[in-house]
Amino acid sequence: MGREKEGEAKTKHKPTKLKRLNGCESAGAGENVKNSTKQTKSKEKTDHGKPHKKVKTLKTETLESSTSASELVKEEPQEDDFTTKKKGVKRKRIKDEPVEASSQSSASPSSKKRNKENGHREGSDEESQKKSKKGKEKTVKKEEGEHPVSKKPKMTKEEIEEARQLKIKKKEEEEQNRWRWWEEEKYEDGVKWKFLEHNGPYFPPEYQPLPDTVHFYYNGEKVKLSPAAEEVALFFAQMLDHEYTTKKVFRENFFEDWRKEMTDEERCLIQDLDKCDFGEIHAMHKAKVEARKNRTKEEKQKIVDEYGYCMLDHHKERIGNFKIEPPGLFRGRGEHPKQGMLKKRIQPEDVIINCSKESRIPVPPAGHCWKEVRHDNSVTWLASWTENIQGYIKYIMLNANSKLKGEKDWEKYEVARKLKTCVDNIRNQYHLDLKSKEVVRRQRAVALYFIDKLALRAGNEKEEGETADTVGCCSLRVEHITLHEQLDGNECVVEFDFLGKDSIRYYNKVPVISKVFNNLKRFLKNKQPGDDLFNRLSTAMLNKHLSSLMPGLTAKVFRTYNASITLQQQLKELSNKSDNVAEKLLSYNRANRAVAILCNHQRAPPKTFDQSMTNLQGKIDARKEQLSLAKTELKEAKKEAKKKGNSDPKLVVKRKKAAVKRCEEQLLKMEVQATDREENKQIALGTSKLNYLDPRISVAWFSILLMPFLSSSFSYCLRRCFTLVSSCGSN
Repeated sequence: MGREKEGEAKTKHKPTKLKRLNGCESAGAGENVKNSTKQTKSKEKTDHGKPHKKVKTLKTETLESSTSASELVKEEPQEDDFTTKKKGVKRKRIKDEPVEASSQSSASPSSKKRNKENGHREGSDEESQKKSKKGKEKTVKKEEGEHPVSKKPKMTKEEIEEARQLKIKKKEEEEQNRWRWWEEEKYEDGVKWKFLEHNGPYFPPEYQPLPDTVHFYYNGEKVKLSPAAEEVALFFAQMLDHEYTTKKVFRENFFEDWRKEMTDEERCLIQDLDKCDFGEIHAMHKAKVEARKNRTKEEKQKIVDEYGYCMLDHHKERIGNFKIEPPGLFRGRGEHPKQGMLKKRIQPEDVIINCSKESRIPVPPAGHCWKEVRHDNSVTWLASWTENIQGYIKYIMLNANSKLKGEKDWEKYEVARKLKTCVDNIRNQYHLDLKSKEVVRRQRAVALYFIDKLALRAGNEKEEGETADTVGCCSLRVEHITLHEQLDGNECVVEFDFLGKDSIRYYNKVPVISKVFNNLKRFLKNKQPGDDLFNRLSTAMLNKHLSSLMPGLTAKVFRTYNASITLQQQLKELSNKSDNVAEKLLSYNRANRAVAILCNHQRAPPKTFDQSMTNLQGKIDARKEQLSLAKTELKEAKKEAKKKGNSDPKLVVKRKKAAVKRCEEQLLKMEVQATDREENKQIALGTSKLNYLDPRISVAWFSILLMPFLSSSFSYCLRRCFTLVSSCGSN
């Protein structure tokens, strides 16, 4: 590298056109000292005369990686630039760079040798050498990124303030224009809306074939795939960085579905997935992902403005999921037996539209039509279609802050609230049933005991082999529980170990009453590990029984009730009015954590957890040093004030005290944040906040303790929900 830089510094060339860069001869190579001097003078003329048009210097690493200027100098990366075997540097033209017409990438080996031999004769002008080196260094710095990244221009203070004021004004307008639907009269039973108009769903763009320079290889040979097979190959290439592509079931399912999309010739040729090379397609996909990330906010907002809103009863409402799912490979949760299968592209002909009769019917994409247009005001969905993997119906629904979702949640929490008034009677009933002569009654009683005390999901009947092996209370098998007469100092302990919803493991050791324990012993007799624990009971039977005890009562209501009552009890135990804001928020999150543990809301620790904790600890250490320094300065200021005795040093002491207090508050806030993160690294707090906790409990608690700081603990969606509750009254 040292030799190459020396050669570059000594060689001076005339500015030449980019098209000459491909030539084998380097401009000025092999000329005598006289010609070299002329070039130097010519260069000086250009510097002191009219400035020439400056051309960027092409950075190269080795001779082998040299490519033509047409490949290197581009406005922005193209699809055909991204292959695994190309090493060219791709970047934007940079203005005001020094003229370096010929570079090492454009010189032939022979011209390089001649340059090296005559290098000592061409280094007469030291000033020119310095300029050349400086320019080269500048160019290298600008070329650090392989791909160009468009940086947003920095905003001035005035622009930042203007944007802030605009945001405040927008929020105020939203608040004024908010639809206070809860103050209006409710529709008759079964009617959800009277007017509904929308633009239909947003469809993903059609598949674009691979560029000519990006290839798929089979057994080392280039293979041109048909468009249908090529698109499915791209789906697999997109996931090469993911562990799914290493799983046997995923690969087998993918290969089977991929072959269905191939032509007869392709099926005859491609017999083994291990011989397929998707490398170039994967590289192109990664480049496209980066390009999508750089899309402007305006581009994204344009799609939201067109498809993200609807008119519900002549009020503008936000739609939750307005995009049709793009085609791809099915992943599923856990070890799903159908992972790797092809999720086919949804066409307008597969979609049912729901809107009011007098509204404008959404226009389908050009050349297409809708499967059906309905005018059903007894449902809340705007569009629906059936996916091909499991046959589930997918819906486009309104946002969580909408009237329809708000009404549904309100009803859910009202039913859970009513349960509080009759839960004691229900518990007495299932305790009596534990001694019943009928097996089905005893099984129902034990299942209700688990649902009530452990907040287990009821579980639904599923076709074997169609979904992942997940279970709920009613679908527990013998293999999922172990009975212990004594364990860890407790008697009658039941050990649970099974996969619940989303293939999340539920593992718990729970002491139970003797009646439940003895019944479980009977249920396990003469059964194999794969047999059902509650073989006489189903979820439908359980819910039918519950609805007879209280209108609208289901097993899910028990889960909502127990989650909300647990939060309320924990907040009473943990709250302290004398705590500062950070400590109060920690208390709230700890109460929320107790609910999440009860409901088994787990998550994998974030990938960046260790790094973020290290960064936070670094900030804590720095703040401790700052606090120590502030205390030292305060002591010195007090000494100075005693010596002088006038008012000026006292003002300094006052400021230093304020600085110490500020540092202590900031340090405490960071330490609380570190504790909170560590405690909740494997607990998902958001699920219970959004789906199981009655917002009235939180609103009442925050109104007493720290209502102004609500935004620091909740997402925008939940803040809107709580604001709604505050408007209605928290009773």
